Amino acid sequence: MSVTASEVKALRDRTGAGMMECKSALTEAGGDIEKAVEILRVKGAAKAEKLSAREATEGTVASYIHAGGKVGVLVEVDCSTDFVARSDEFLAFAREIALHIAASPETLAVSEDDVPQEAREREQRIAVEKAAAEGKPDHIREKIAEGQVRKWLDTVVLLRQTHVRTDDYEGKTIEQLRAELAAKTGENIVIRRFARFAVGE
Repeated sequence: MSVTASEVKALRDRTGAGMMECKSALTEAGGDIEKAVEILRVKGAAKAEKLSAREATEGTVASYIHAGGKVGVLVEVDCSTDFVARSDEFLAFAREIALHIAASPETLAVSEDDVPQEAREREQRIAVEKAAAEGKPDHIREKIAEGQVRKWLDTVVLLRQTHVRTDDYEGKTIEQLRAELAAKTGENIVIRRFARFAVGE
């Protein structure tokens, strides 16, 4: 099936992928632009996975101060080259992450691996006790607790959270946005660490 240049351009404008990638995705999708977007997303995620092995020694520290000066965030986001570190897209991504953290006071850690073990164990204990108090049978309490801990991790782990500007980012998680930028830039993008300050806390 042949695809037109305008279709390729429309897909490129929407995804930021290269011309040949867009043409190939549209051909594979039989001209269906939505399907082509999905194909590019899958390929982008796979590409981002490969890139994660690359060193990320360049980057930026972005800041965000919430209106009224009551909440502030510093976040370090790294990449592989100085060229990408200075790009508008990379800097805008880092600012968006800082804004998101400012609006998400429950954020404890960047990734699941960074969550303190004692905090995880505490949540597990609370969930088991709650299930017991609700009279749930012994054999399903642990399962219920695991589900509760997963929900809690979705709330406190930055990469698992949905960006607060849900409409602008189509309900994507921070990890999905990070992976998309990694695929687009061809670099390993790492949200290294953050600090959130709130007056009176």
